Amino acid sequence: MDEAPTAVASHPGTPDNAPHPDASTAEVPSSPGALPTARRVEFIEFYEKNFASLVRLGTLLTGSPEVALDLVQDSFVRLHRRWPSVDAPLPYVRRSLVNAATSYHRRAALARRHLSTMRPEVGELEPDELFDALANLTQRQRAALVLRFYDDLDDRAIAAALRCRPATVRSLIHRGLGELRKVIDQ
Repeated sequence: MDEAPTAVASHPGTPDNAPHPDASTAEVPSSPGALPTARRVEFIEFYEKNFASLVRLGTLLTGSPEVALDLVQDSFVRLHRRWPSVDAPLPYVRRSLVNAATSYHRRAALARRHLSTMRPEVGELEPDELFDALANLTQRQRAALVLRFYDDLDDRAIAAALRCRPATVRSLIHRGLGELRKVIDQ
């Protein structure tokens, strides 16, 4: 190895002043894709200098310090892959963080919208009862029902997952629902 691994102290911007996850604390293998020693030191210094401020930015963008830590770490991983070719690393990692926060909010809004469209059924089963009822079905019926009503997949996607025809999926769902109705009525 060219040099001993560098330990990184915790940053004041992290929750509970916990040390942040850092790939630079582990030994960097001498592989064709590894950064040369000087470039590696530059990256580590850039990371140490900008990590806390980017976590604060991420926290403001997402509203969550935990999510911010994940997004900042992901942004630094993306930067590390391109480090030798990036001329302005701070704008690059900042843009990467903003894009990641935008994606986070888009996924969260989609999840909220999807959850708000779900209406509870009048005769809902408790979680244990539901698992018992599903256990009475064949594996293919159970898979078809879960893929339809939990993952919200259409017949074609379910057919691809189960390796059968869409008409078979419709039949599995119909028969599975019939079996579930019998269990619920009991």
